[in-house]
Amino acid sequence: MPDIIEIKDFSAPELDAYARLNERELLNRDKPENGMFVAESPKVIERALDAGCEPVSLLLERKHIEGEAKGIIERCGDIPVYTADFDILTRITGFELTRGALCLMKRKPPKTVEEVCEGASRIAILERIMNPTNVGAIFRSASALGFDAVLLTHECSDPLYRRAIRVSMGTVFQIPWAFIDKNAWQDKMFGFLKAKGFSTVAMALEDNSVSLEDEKLADLDKTAVILGSEGDGLEKRTIALSDMTVKIPMMHGVDSLNVAAASAVAFWQLGRRK
Repeated sequence: MPDIIEIKDFSAPELDAYARLNERELLNRDKPENGMFVAESPKVIERALDAGCEPVSLLLERKHIEGEAKGIIERCGDIPVYTADFDILTRITGFELTRGALCLMKRKPPKTVEEVCEGASRIAILERIMNPTNVGAIFRSASALGFDAVLLTHECSDPLYRRAIRVSMGTVFQIPWAFIDKNAWQDKMFGFLKAKGFSTVAMALEDNSVSLEDEKLADLDKTAVILGSEGDGLEKRTIALSDMTVKIPMMHGVDSLNVAAASAVAFWQLGRRK
């Protein structure tokens, strides 16, 4: 039976993960085996549970105990379930909860680049994308549009930051992903991808960029699409090492799209060529 606990003391240490610990403290880089994250909304929590993530506690709006969160509570077993009215929860978390549900969960052991690339034919590589909203949106597009895995350079925002999870609608739990070792990017990683049969496609506005509609892209068997940071784009060395530089044709004088929007266009065009 779940342990339903009415919130009366805002300073209770059990609520620290929801109200006072920042993302880096939850990540716990010094002891990654103790790392945690917070999933928000019933659908996202369900997807995390489906992926085998272990729940630690729940924080719910009272009305959801016998409503939208009832099935989640049953799946989570005997963990503490903290509850209060909506306005009280908003005061604790500092923002309005999405569908009135949060779940603190343990991080699973990280996957390796080799593991997530095994059997994949379409992968996305994110280079220095530090905005968690963009990371979450890219994951959602990758999952929805037929990509098999996502790789991230070490400077990227963590896919298990709360905002990234929320924006991704839980697809960070559905598509395999891994961080690239900081010493493996760029030379080692490009060598690894080449050995695995991947063609590397850098999304960049360069003089020699070809259109995303170029017929040569239809002949690629295995594709790694590389997307750069929101401001500076891809590093020059990354572009130089890539097999092909590709751009999305623009109209009305617009020079580029937001990286999350660009990813959706690229994933659609390339993902359907399987």
